[in-house]
Amino acid sequence: MRLLVLGGTVFVGHAVAAEGVRRGHEVVCAARGESGQVPDGATLVRVDRDAEDGLAPLTGEFDAVVDVSPLSYPWVARALRTLGERAAHWSFVSTINVYADTATPGQTPATGELVPALTEHADREIMAAAGEDGVALYGGIKVASEQAVREVMGERAFVTRPGLITGAGDRSDRFGYWPARFARGGRVLVPAVDQPIQYLDVLAYASWLVDAGERGLTGTYDAAGPVGPLTELLAGIAEAVGVDVELVGADARQLVAAGVTPWSGPRSLPLWLPDTHHGMPAHDPTPSLAAGLPVRPLADAVADALARERELGLDRERRSGLDPVRELEILADL
Repeated sequence: MRLLVLGGTVFVGHAVAAEGVRRGHEVVCAARGESGQVPDGATLVRVDRDAEDGLAPLTGEFDAVVDVSPLSYPWVARALRTLGERAAHWSFVSTINVYADTATPGQTPATGELVPALTEHADREIMAAAGEDGVALYGGIKVASEQAVREVMGERAFVTRPGLITGAGDRSDRFGYWPARFARGGRVLVPAVDQPIQYLDVLAYASWLVDAGERGLTGTYDAAGPVGPLTELLAGIAEAVGVDVELVGADARQLVAAGVTPWSGPRSLPLWLPDTHHGMPAHDPTPSLAAGLPVRPLADAVADALARERELGLDRERRSGLDPVRELEILADL
């Protein structure tokens, strides 16, 4: 199979390219080549997706295309115009943020209402400037991009909407915070909340995307694994790390009073969400599991994340999570 990854240098795109190489496919990665390296065995074709003819260096036909374009409807539309007729199958990586209802558990692509489509381009600076509206901007761009993929590719389109993706290449620091924190041992502040959570390991996700190209799998799916309580997930991560810790729980009221923010970012307890967002990490995974979405054991996902955290440094400055000093201050007040 000749596989084109629009991206291929970081996280999901890199994992897809590596999986394609592992299976013996001819893998072409189209990227600027500035964010990272393509996997060994893959071919980098340098492109500029901002330019109208920026994909011109890509020649020939492809059995499968995987587009991980994060924040640009024009990128997606341009790729479809340039490559759509030359691709036998097209996978688009969307997001769970396309859903308008963040509170209701059990939604599926067949039941969930979507945010309004936005045919815009954004980047990290634009997202940061958007503040709280950034999530709606992100979701709206993905909705418009999904629509373009289905319109052009029709029955050749495979659209997946991931939520929390874990793995060694995750730059958000959300999941990795917990293996890193448990590895340091001692008393650990954890959210004592009745909250659901689901995650998908990046290697399992990459495997599914390559499977889809091989099998011609089409349709729209949520890319998220089984749902379980957040408290059980954190206990499972701690067990997998294998260091003696004391989990000290704080409820939502206590966390808010201490200035802790939810989900991600500085001064956060990653993966904790307010009640109004408990539907986001609790979509019904049944359709995706029936379509072959693999589930990687938690212990394996934790081992990969912890290895990466040790490589980067357990005490480094993080994009998400509490710094040790602030965590000690909060623990002292409980």
